[in-house]
Amino acid sequence: MTEHSPMTTAPATPAGPALPDAQTVTKVTHWTDQLFSFRVTRPKSLRFRSGEFVMIGLMGEPDPKTGRQKPLLRAYSIASPSWDDELEFYSIKVQDGPLTSRLQHIQPGDQIILRPKPVGTLVHDALLPGKRLWFFSTGTGIAPFASLLRDPETWELYDRVILTHTCRETADLEYGRQLVESLENDPLIGELVDGKLDYYPTTTQEESAKRGRITDLLRSGEVFADLGIEGISPQTDRAMVCGSMGLNLDIKEILEGYGLHEGANSEPAEYVVEKAFVG
Repeated sequence: MTEHSPMTTAPATPAGPALPDAQTVTKVTHWTDQLFSFRVTRPKSLRFRSGEFVMIGLMGEPDPKTGRQKPLLRAYSIASPSWDDELEFYSIKVQDGPLTSRLQHIQPGDQIILRPKPVGTLVHDALLPGKRLWFFSTGTGIAPFASLLRDPETWELYDRVILTHTCRETADLEYGRQLVESLENDPLIGELVDGKLDYYPTTTQEESAKRGRITDLLRSGEVFADLGIEGISPQTDRAMVCGSMGLNLDIKEILEGYGLHEGANSEPAEYVVEKAFVG
């Protein structure tokens, strides 16, 4: 794992042509050679529900013929809770990716484009009331749950919250591990979280305390044995899923096998899946 390098408060915005919907980067942390997080200023008018995503990006390369530049945008889940003064994002680094190949080099003081129109299905409004909430994530799919875990509403609505996070190597789990560790000392939600959270990290390519794909561990019942839970029931359990397309489809099949139905903002049910997600 590479050394973490969180930056300090951003200097004044550099001179130059202003980006459309520009926000200023305030902090960047490189977790590994392939993962980084960053914080940016929050538009005063932006209101969002924890778990939603926005479109962010940079200006693309100038057109060779016209010299014009177009915004290069991707959907990113907001990792900070709805009450935060800034916005946090968690991203992979794709060396040949049109956006992340450049985004990974941002520094405090730089500007990014942020379209202030949050949307998404990983919100409490899309679920029916329940007692136990599962967050199923792989890789940077933990981002919306980083938002929801820091939202008091999550702990007011549920008696127990289970965060599963599956990555290839243990270093890839560090963002989530530090997030979970910070919750109990959080002045806003620390007391609400007490005794309610189960953190279940697993790795697929490197030995760790728990190795295996979360889907395999669910099918075998190992997750339930580890957590002291009989199983998943539509009467008590609710779930949110965010990860690769393969994970999303497999978890959907597993949850529906337990009798859960997919919900939406317009029609709440027992589980929801985020489809528009980077990484």
